Amino acid sequence: MTESYIVPFGQGEAEYVEKRSRFIGHVWPIDSEEEARRRIEETRKRHYDARHNCWCYLLREGNVMRYSDDGEPQGTAGQPMLNVFVREEVTNVCCVVTRYFGGILLGAGGLTRAYGGTAKLALNEAGISRMRLWATLAVPCTYSLYERVKLLVEGEGGIISDTDFAADVVLTVLLPAEQTDALQAKLTDLSAGQIQLLVEEEAFRPGPREEAR
Repeated sequence: MTESYIVPFGQGEAEYVEKRSRFIGHVWPIDSEEEARRRIEETRKRHYDARHNCWCYLLREGNVMRYSDDGEPQGTAGQPMLNVFVREEVTNVCCVVTRYFGGILLGAGGLTRAYGGTAKLALNEAGISRMRLWATLAVPCTYSLYERVKLLVEGEGGIISDTDFAADVVLTVLLPAEQTDALQAKLTDLSAGQIQLLVEEEAFRPGPREEAR
């Protein structure tokens, strides 16, 4: 099977309040440690008046995992945040949780729940996406088979990105590359061998947005 892994679909931000302390979580997809450090520094500057800007990031290449409690008791902020992404199997991600102290101590358990929970809320807002090898296909068919071809494409996890209605219909389809042969076999059965899909390109890219678990 083609190698795949999970990344954030986009940026996400969420807020959580516990005993008057305000936690603001940010999640970004990243490709390098330099990008992670830039996101962390940008957040520190934006929330310069906050008590803490705790952070973590994970990168697939080199299996990099870094985190900081930024002055919170050891093990109560950065590590619980990191654990969220390890548990969700999300990589190439940076997360910063900013805390505005509300005057009431939360204790180690309260801090752990607040930082981890805020990171998870921000990830929920960002969504996730599976990086894998996708094929761009041209799928020609007659008008009479159009609806059934659409169902076959969707059944194999394909996404119809464009449709050209001319003498026949030509669908432009994004499909996980490992499903190409299976789709062709079903199209062959459907059309008695008349439909031949054409692979126009293969590229490693993120798939559609999914919800984090």
